[in-house]
Amino acid sequence: MLPSHGRYDYHPWPERPCYAWPGGAKLAVYLAINLEHFTPGSGLGTEPGPGGPQPEMLNHAWRDYGNRVGAWRLIELLEPLRLPATVLLNSALYDHAPSLVAAHRARGDEIAAHGRTNSERQSGMDEATERAMIAEVTAAITNAEGVRPAGWLSPWAAESPNTPDLLAEAGYSYTLNWCADDQPIWLRTRTGRLLAVPYPQEVNDVPAIAIRRDGAEQFAAMIVADFEERLRQIQDGTPQVMGIALHPYLVGQPYRLRALRGALEHIVARQDLVWFTTAGQIAAHVANMPDGMVC
Repeated sequence: MLPSHGRYDYHPWPERPCYAWPGGAKLAVYLAINLEHFTPGSGLGTEPGPGGPQPEMLNHAWRDYGNRVGAWRLIELLEPLRLPATVLLNSALYDHAPSLVAAHRARGDEIAAHGRTNSERQSGMDEATERAMIAEVTAAITNAEGVRPAGWLSPWAAESPNTPDLLAEAGYSYTLNWCADDQPIWLRTRTGRLLAVPYPQEVNDVPAIAIRRDGAEQFAAMIVADFEERLRQIQDGTPQVMGIALHPYLVGQPYRLRALRGALEHIVARQDLVWFTTAGQIAAHVANMPDGMVC
């Protein structure tokens, strides 16, 4: 047999229990807005063109556009649509762009942890270093928001073998690192369970736009197609989670924002069939469900 991570068991989709989200909805939709800060010259970010020798300020400045401009335009887009968001926050943003975090706080958006900075990957950290980093990020968010973050997405969704264990030990209730399902699933850790809430690697502007080079209209059409197909699939009674992952330095560009607006207006028009929510509210709902309903 191949080695296994041992975090979860295989449960085929047709054999899942049927349950509902609040209001009887079968489809939960959440927006994940990634607010990220990079060390100049780190070279770990997506690039608008071929990378050059460091320091590569073109790439750093392109990504910082999201914090200075794109994220504010995205907030303006969400307001009339009354869409909540889960903000995946590099804790470095408290120093770099505190008013941006405050604007999301004022909206009532969920603030979830996204490491210190996307200039580092926790997959290369030893256990003590990773534990200290998680504690530092948790304390920064708790001190600023007055409440502990419930969820965690690692920078680059990169994990060490210890990450789920350390997150559970630090008091996190859910992770977005595991994209193995269309429903939340329970992960085993050495101190108990940790919920994996689905986080998209397809309906995600980084792989779509920065890696596959999809156009703005193509990404918007992807959101609509994913949404409409899920509405068809949930007719069998099996609930799903649809996440939409957004990075303001990409979708905050005016022409992409225009296409995104059309896609979000399309899905909001079907709100009678959908629970528009946050990743944290999904996790809280699952935590109150009877054992065995979620695998």
